[in-house]
Amino acid sequence: MKPNTQQLNDLTIQVRRDILRMVHAVNSGHPGGSLGCTEFLVALYQNLMDRKKGFDMDGIGEDLFFLSNGHISPVFYSVLARSGYFPVKELATFRLINSRLQGHPTTHDNLPGVRIASGSLGQGLSVGIGAAQAKKLNGDNHIIYTLHGDGELQEGQNWEAIMYASAKKVDNLIATIDLNGKQIDGTTDEVLCMGSIRAKFEAFDWDVLEITEGNNIEAIIAGMNDAKSRTGKGKPVCVLLHTEMGNGVDFMMNTHAWHGKAPNDAQLENALAQNYNRGGELDY
Repeated sequence: MKPNTQQLNDLTIQVRRDILRMVHAVNSGHPGGSLGCTEFLVALYQNLMDRKKGFDMDGIGEDLFFLSNGHISPVFYSVLARSGYFPVKELATFRLINSRLQGHPTTHDNLPGVRIASGSLGQGLSVGIGAAQAKKLNGDNHIIYTLHGDGELQEGQNWEAIMYASAKKVDNLIATIDLNGKQIDGTTDEVLCMGSIRAKFEAFDWDVLEITEGNNIEAIIAGMNDAKSRTGKGKPVCVLLHTEMGNGVDFMMNTHAWHGKAPNDAQLENALAQNYNRGGELDY
């Protein structure tokens, strides 16, 4: 049975607590984008994806997810652990020497749930397309999901992949763009304005939809179910997910400053107080 909205919102708060504590503990990591995508990844793994028990790299007979903007690993690791892929207590090893939970996800340590190394930006869509075509060849009608940063779209390889996906009718693919308008050095418009991302994807013959409340669990589920209904119709699907970087922590929102900066002790206490949930009862 899928968790209800309240349970999903409670888990979202817990994941935010994980993100903040993980990054604070090693004074390193990327809390801003992680917090902004928390609701999306919770909804994806807890409600939207058709997942099998256990984990294998073949992924036959289930939906697959590829994280392209790998620097938001704190949210990815937390959601994976709290979805049963590995013990929650392992979150305490984030970015430590010899940990399986490095700053950017890798595959060489065989961490369940991680299918690609994604430290270098711009490559996840290419991998997702390959996996989607493999599913077609295998007669597997499951869906490939990918997640990308909006600033990440400044990488040229994305646009080769975007062109290829529509030309080859890779219609079992849903690529979600975290549209928060911010990246490490400022707003995306300041760093390299891309104009209308929707118009660009549509020009490449993708089916595009928008989720304007990208930090609302119910809106995400409704929007992604709409996206799922559009698969199998000859076009890849793009979801523009409007999020707020640093969502859930007031002093991290409305700024790019927390893209890759850890909170100090006082800031952590403040942030956790804003995400009290069960008072840390379920913290790792």
